[in-house]
Amino acid sequence: MYQAVFSGKLSGNGMFTKKCQNFFQERYGFKKCLLTTSGTDALEMAAMLCNLKPGDEVIVPSYTFVSTALAFLREGAKIIFADSQEHNPNLDADQLEFLITPKTKVIVPVHYAGVACDMDKIMDVANRHNILVVEDAAQAIDSYYKGRPLGSIGHLGAFSFHETKNITAGGEGGLLVINDDRFIRRSEILWEKGTNRTEYFRGEVNKYGWVDMGSSFLPAEINAAFLWAQLEHLDEIQNKRKQLWNKYYELLSNNHSANYTLPELPDYATNNAHMFYLVFNSLEERTQMIQKLKDAGYLAVFHYLSLHSSPYYKDKHNGCSLSNCDRFADCLLRLPMFYELTIEDVEKICSIIKG
Repeated sequence: MYQAVFSGKLSGNGMFTKKCQNFFQERYGFKKCLLTTSGTDALEMAAMLCNLKPGDEVIVPSYTFVSTALAFLREGAKIIFADSQEHNPNLDADQLEFLITPKTKVIVPVHYAGVACDMDKIMDVANRHNILVVEDAAQAIDSYYKGRPLGSIGHLGAFSFHETKNITAGGEGGLLVINDDRFIRRSEILWEKGTNRTEYFRGEVNKYGWVDMGSSFLPAEINAAFLWAQLEHLDEIQNKRKQLWNKYYELLSNNHSANYTLPELPDYATNNAHMFYLVFNSLEERTQMIQKLKDAGYLAVFHYLSLHSSPYYKDKHNGCSLSNCDRFADCLLRLPMFYELTIEDVEKICSIIKG
């Protein structure tokens, strides 16, 4: 932070922006990376790169944060909501074929809790129908699918460095990953407010100007410096989070009278310990547990409300049942998970849950 402040350059695309982008490209093999001010901005850039037209359809899981859908809605797309799997909040890839029409242009898998969707199935459907795939990897930093980093498999990927994520850029931040050469040049233009300023700085043109749509997607150097400090300790952060996650799983799996199920980790996915959650048998049981933990001084919260039944979109939804999404909305409970949490805290929380 000191270096950023006294470098004389506080605006975006300075030394720390480049250091962070290079880190992601070298560690995970991403083809091109651009830091953004938020994960939402990364998704909005991805949506712009998809070159959507009014009426084009984009398949999005209903059990996700609003940004996943909003980024594409802003481009004039029609959102087609997909259900979750029965035992996992991720998009049910086996149901994709039934949602595709001649107007389908994009599929947006969300790697919930940092656990990979079934990307082989998703990419197979997308390739057969000539559909773009944008990975919403907001929660999925340092997580893998069959040995491949999440965010590197689709045509585009979006990460979040919000304060609730494993690593943060000082409260807000994001990353757009471009894996398809077709989108590299335009991504730089969108990133630089619709100008070819990046090409100018590389000496490829002798002046720059307004050439396309765009916005101010670059984060300040202070945010990039904050993120860089986190990246320098990424393995330490991840190891601590995994210790906490494993302790939760160990203690809560040993409960013969449990009224909940534990997170499911498919054999093709790794665990980045972004979140530990339980799925209770009913809304009432979850509500009781939230209060029980609150009384003991621990904040446990539910997560998303299904987007298809939201006040803004319910009248636009086609009315088909998305029962798995609704069940997770009613029954999923997120337990405390952050770096400063201790093993002793986890033991106390588990003791309360087990009664």
